[in-house]
Amino acid sequence: MNTSFMRRLGLKKRNPGTWSGNKSYEAKEYLKSYSPVDGKLLGEVGITTRKQYDSVIKRAEKAFITWRDIPAPKRGEIIRQFGDKLRQHKEDLGKLVSYEMGKSLQEGMGEVQEMIDICDFAVGQSRQLYGLTIQSERPHHRMFEQWHPVGLVGIITSFNFPVAVWSWNAMIALVAGDVCIWKPSEKTPLCGVATHKLFQQVLKANKVPDGVATLINGNYVVGEYMTHDKRIPLISATGSTAMGRKVGTAVAQRFGRTILELGGNNAIIVTPSADMNLVMTSAVFGAVGTAGQRCTTTRRLIIHESIYDKVKKQLKKAYKQIRIGNPLDPKNHMGPIIDQDAVEKYLDAIRQVKEQGGKFLVPGGVLEGEGYESGTYVKPCIAEVTHDMPIVKKETFAPILYIMKYKDLDEAIHMQNDVPQGLSSSIMTTDMREMETFLSCCGSDCGIANVNIGTSGAEIGGAFGGEKETGGGRESGSDAWKAYMRRQTNTINYGRDVPLAQGIKFDLD
Repeated sequence: MNTSFMRRLGLKKRNPGTWSGNKSYEAKEYLKSYSPVDGKLLGEVGITTRKQYDSVIKRAEKAFITWRDIPAPKRGEIIRQFGDKLRQHKEDLGKLVSYEMGKSLQEGMGEVQEMIDICDFAVGQSRQLYGLTIQSERPHHRMFEQWHPVGLVGIITSFNFPVAVWSWNAMIALVAGDVCIWKPSEKTPLCGVATHKLFQQVLKANKVPDGVATLINGNYVVGEYMTHDKRIPLISATGSTAMGRKVGTAVAQRFGRTILELGGNNAIIVTPSADMNLVMTSAVFGAVGTAGQRCTTTRRLIIHESIYDKVKKQLKKAYKQIRIGNPLDPKNHMGPIIDQDAVEKYLDAIRQVKEQGGKFLVPGGVLEGEGYESGTYVKPCIAEVTHDMPIVKKETFAPILYIMKYKDLDEAIHMQNDVPQGLSSSIMTTDMREMETFLSCCGSDCGIANVNIGTSGAEIGGAFGGEKETGGGRESGSDAWKAYMRRQTNTINYGRDVPLAQGIKFDLD
């Protein structure tokens, strides 16, 4: 790791070769971060206690009173400066993301670029928090709609995108006038600390009140502080469907609001007219990128029976070219998966495929030997399955691609939709009727539907999210900003009497 970068952020060495994100070493318990790249202890971060958490909330409540009153374009200017700060440190932060999470260096850099992009988007959004003028049925009345910040926004992020997803939420929420409390994944805490430190430098330079953007660390217990806290009206949480059920239930019971970005079981339909070059690039990156640990990872390939053998042959050839190793080496396509628990889930899924009658076109397994000592490097594999196998309906966060046949488009769309998740989907076709059918109300039931590109790699300009067990929330672009604000309808009477709506008469002598 870049020692000077870590020191510039104010991180201190607690043990030889490891870094601490704490201002002091007085924490009672520490969260340890081990890199999946080599298994080494990267750093330790103090776990937030209940007392510390309550202090964070009080600071946030106080900061909100000042922050919401700053004009939105002025808030946007601060976000613009943060984007510039990220540009200055893109390489160092990208390497940290790659080393602590395990994704390829290109993807680590890409994640920081995604943060820069959402900053640019939020700056523009800060001048467009628009309402509506509505025609009133009453004479001499003006009716309109405006949006106000909701207050405190709690953000819980996952290890697979340790910094970008926070920015999707925080940058939009902050220009909307909210303040943010962030709990990064306990598996990638130093990425959170480093990003938070960079942002604090910008906030301090602009004399922003302490508490506008705060960080807490720990496991699910610390996350539950937020989900059960009535002082936080909105919780945005990214993670598994099981986690989302717990978060959604807890927040709903106190009548709070949620943005949930949960599991994906994404499919590409490959039609007879598909361009095979597009299919191979999209399918292989979709299945192997981030070692299969994206919520938009391609998990199913639904292939027309007339070209099934042809696609199989090309996939097998393409998988032989995948280079697996240290993600900081730009020559490698794929790094490790996050930890030993993820390895066990990967191996269990392989066992289930075999038990349910599936066959492996490209076999899986754990890699051993020089460079793979951490035990977290696995082989990307391809399994030939049928749609009705139970394992196909589940999301396994690992590089396992299921391939299956279909006869006609109606059957393919049914297979695509017939899973509990509904995040991302694609069709590969040059037939206009097929693509329009796929994008129609009779087609994909996912929040994202693409033609001739893969399921992975969404741009920040569009609203990101899915349906069914994916949660139904939306983050990032389009009008997703409305989720971070409260709508208010206003009516002004500038006349000399009080006509009532619906023609109701209420006369007083």
